[in-house]
Amino acid sequence: MSGLDTSVQYIKGVGPKKAYRLKRLGLERVEDILYYLPKDYEDKRKISLLAEGRYDDRNLYKVTVKSSPSLTKPRRGLRILKVQVEDDSAVAQLVWFNQDYLRDRLIPGREYLVYGKLKKDSFGIQIHNSEFKPWDGKNTSQGITPVYGLTEGITNKEMTKILKTAMDEYLQDVKNVLPRDISLKYNFIEKKEAIKQIHYPNSPESLIEARNQLAFEELLVLQLGLLRLKKTNATNKSGVSMPKHEYIDRFIENLEFELTDAQKKVLSEIMANMGRESQMNRLVQGDVGSGKTIIGIIAMYNAVLNGQQAAMMAPTEILALQHYESLVKAFNNMDIKVAFLSGNQTKKDKELVLLELAKGKIDIIVGTHALIQTKVAFNRLGLAITDEQHRFGVRQRLTLSDKGVSPDVIVMTATPIPRTLALILYGDLDISIIDELPPGRQEIKTYAVDNSMEERIYKFISKQIEEGRQAYIVCPLIEESEKLEVISAEELYVRLKNSVFNDHEVALLHGRMNQREKDSIMIEFKNRRVDILISTTVIEVGVNVPNASIMLIMNAERFGLAQLHQLRGRVGRGGYQSHCILVNNSSTKLSRERMRIMQSTNDGFKISEKDLELRGPGEFFGTRQHGIPELRIANLIRDIDILKSAQKEAISIVNNESWITNDEYSSIRESINKLFSAKTDEIILN
Repeated sequence: MSGLDTSVQYIKGVGPKKAYRLKRLGLERVEDILYYLPKDYEDKRKISLLAEGRYDDRNLYKVTVKSSPSLTKPRRGLRILKVQVEDDSAVAQLVWFNQDYLRDRLIPGREYLVYGKLKKDSFGIQIHNSEFKPWDGKNTSQGITPVYGLTEGITNKEMTKILKTAMDEYLQDVKNVLPRDISLKYNFIEKKEAIKQIHYPNSPESLIEARNQLAFEELLVLQLGLLRLKKTNATNKSGVSMPKHEYIDRFIENLEFELTDAQKKVLSEIMANMGRESQMNRLVQGDVGSGKTIIGIIAMYNAVLNGQQAAMMAPTEILALQHYESLVKAFNNMDIKVAFLSGNQTKKDKELVLLELAKGKIDIIVGTHALIQTKVAFNRLGLAITDEQHRFGVRQRLTLSDKGVSPDVIVMTATPIPRTLALILYGDLDISIIDELPPGRQEIKTYAVDNSMEERIYKFISKQIEEGRQAYIVCPLIEESEKLEVISAEELYVRLKNSVFNDHEVALLHGRMNQREKDSIMIEFKNRRVDILISTTVIEVGVNVPNASIMLIMNAERFGLAQLHQLRGRVGRGGYQSHCILVNNSSTKLSRERMRIMQSTNDGFKISEKDLELRGPGEFFGTRQHGIPELRIANLIRDIDILKSAQKEAISIVNNESWITNDEYSSIRESINKLFSAKTDEIILN
């Protein structure tokens, strides 16, 4: 076992107690510690002048104490220590809160080195909670020092010591991963030196270079693994050739609407794939209402015309039923048998469907997770479609395709993902984008308000209901929380049902209900027996209710931009002007910016780009559920150019099959296997 796999508790000075605390930060092995990037750095190399300091910047200053420190107690539990200081450029106040023990350490007339964050206001220049030490005639500060993300019981001083000890004991175990030709091409240094520079950089420039090198390596290993998987699928899995049938064009001509140019382009890509001998693995992503479902229907029709069966898997029974109804309607009066399968069917109905499916009497089957159960067997599965892929893991998608002999695979999602991120999350798939909405679709009017508008909002909802419309009201929590000042779905349901909307039908929907209860309520809402549906985000991906024209989102500040956009997409599906009202109770700059973005555009791709910028990839899209490894160094917004370079190199390497056996690439092969070992079992590079 490599020393890098050693438990953190065996690092000198750590032990079981600190190891337990470090685990809260995801730090369990020595390697985790070495790759734990500082969240910030303190640069104490240069002494600045007070007059030149910028607001909120941390800098090092050499000052003289002008007067004795003063201590005030404005209220119980708060003690403020202040001392006036000066340098050759300005006068300032050093301020500490509840640290009066420092009082005797600051002597009038003496010089000190002070490091802290500068504040400028009507009181002049202040430096809050600064570090200081007596000036001894020269700057003996440590230069650029790391500041780490911490957890309870671990100080930055302790974390710095742990990192330094880990590097002293184990850095020699770090091996170069990149082959020599790539390292020379990009002027990369030894990997162990790059890790050292990440924690203790010689200069800001050496820090950037080291971080970029490690980000490049991480993205290259990830891309190589995904491209290898994609290439393996394409070369080793001979799919079923299903050329575009002559009836397809006639079917499209008979539709009640004309396909958009974007739909035609994506359909052309799918038909070209289906006609090949190799297996298709394609992601179709498009905004809410862009028309992905009809593309899936046409692809399934082509599979059936080629003598094959098709399957479509959706994350919820209500969504699966909706697809089933769409297929039944599309193939009305045609000799195509469509069936439905879910966990809630009776044993008798389920067994009949399974029997007919295995015998080949069912052409198209739609269902939930029930489709990937062991008992489900196909006669000749040619096409497997997964809808709302982000609700399934990679393994579930692969399990469905394993029901046939390398059937073509289409993955559909209404969550618009920036293309760069899609290349990471779905690197084993070809990507098609429907980036155009059908003509005549009305834009949803979006308003961001605060709680003071509540009464007007409810009057507006009542007016819409009286005109025959329906409304969604979404809350971030199911029940009341003592820790969070947000309204819960249960609390709001009781209040609105018994007072504000007591003359309307109000229903409650949340994730703790069983699937049968949830589906029953959604059917009631769809059939207009419920006027107002109060819900949590379980309706984010849900049934099509054309009559719903209002989406009211409480505590909108608690949701991500992409999620707000998905929720907004639940309305605007009929011929009525629809409205999305965001009740934002936060006054932060970030929250205001997010509300501004929602009001300024209905374009899901633009929103997802902004969401990724504001929140970062980890929060934006939890990669764990996709079976794709987490990134430790790279940032997909900041490192777009590095990602492009890594992808270019990865394509070049994969196209040269000798890398599979070349000793120069042995470390990179080990890294790929290690990265993917717990994720997918398709990538094995010996």
